[in-house]
Amino acid sequence: MNTRSARTLNLVTGGVLVALSTALSFIKVFDLPYGGSITLCSMLPVMLYAYRSGTKWGLGAGFVFSVLELLFGLDALKGISGATVVGSIFLDYLLAFTALGLAGIFRGKIKNEPAAFTLGCLAAMLARYIFSILSGWLLWAQFMEVSYMQELVATFFPGLGSLTGSQLGIIYSTCYNGTYMLPEIAITCVAAFLLMQFAGKQILGLGAQQN
Repeated sequence: MNTRSARTLNLVTGGVLVALSTALSFIKVFDLPYGGSITLCSMLPVMLYAYRSGTKWGLGAGFVFSVLELLFGLDALKGISGATVVGSIFLDYLLAFTALGLAGIFRGKIKNEPAAFTLGCLAAMLARYIFSILSGWLLWAQFMEVSYMQELVATFFPGLGSLTGSQLGIIYSTCYNGTYMLPEIAITCVAAFLLMQFAGKQILGLGAQQN
């Protein structure tokens, strides 16, 4: 296959897998009231593409996926300040979902393909989790400065009563985002390992034909 045909096939494959990720993102196992949900492994197709095609292609697919997720999530950004909207666009969408393109970083470095893919997925999804934590801390910590919020926290968690609003913000963001990200990371990593374990040769064989 010549270079032009391989590039075209790679673009088509990326488009199909990004579309699959977008479709799976609408299948929600659990939906939190203030944003975030556990989906049916919606990040897996994009990360599979990143593993097959390389980090450059993977980051591109992740970016396209992030734009689609942003377009479908615009309603969540209504009624907040302009600066918070801009920050949320970058941290909650563009950076968070583009990071999924890092899923192939261990390919060739770890000989066991299922292990390499699973660890790559874990690293990519943890990167997304970190961006979500930063968003909750940097953009929403201001609400933790309200005196009644600190009093409420002190009532139920006395040991946290002396913390500042910013400190409470990062704790809250880590816990809140963890309630949906950690289960999804666990589920997706298991699915990634099984997928590569039982269909890895076929998947990577198709990828080799494209390169």
